[in-house]
Amino acid sequence: MHIQSFGASHIPEKVAFDRGELSVILSLYGRMVAAGEWRDYGMSLLSDVAIFSVFRRTAEHPMYRIEKRPKLANKQGMYAVIGMDGRILKRGQDLRNVLRVLERKLIRAVDE
Repeated sequence: MHIQSFGASHIPEKVAFDRGELSVILSLYGRMVAAGEWRDYGMSLLSDVAIFSVFRRTAEHPMYRIEKRPKLANKQGMYAVIGMDGRILKRGQDLRNVLRVLERKLIRAVDE
């Protein structure tokens, strides 16, 4: 006799940003909104990646994607900032360090 189980093992887990990671991302987001650079964001939580997308306007493609891919933690690093054209601007193990590539853009926006 074969017994089929319907436990949690059949539900695919999703990758998500934890509270600390979201705090770091939203802090940068708030500063960029205040500088007039960013206007909207969206999040996608998938089985292999969590994505925080940043928009200048709601109806357009994201300017940047901040991605968390835990499977790459022991390789290139699980965090990445990806530009509108799909290029990886920065990748690494430390989220704050990876986000510095965007903070440089904030400094330029404030200086202008």
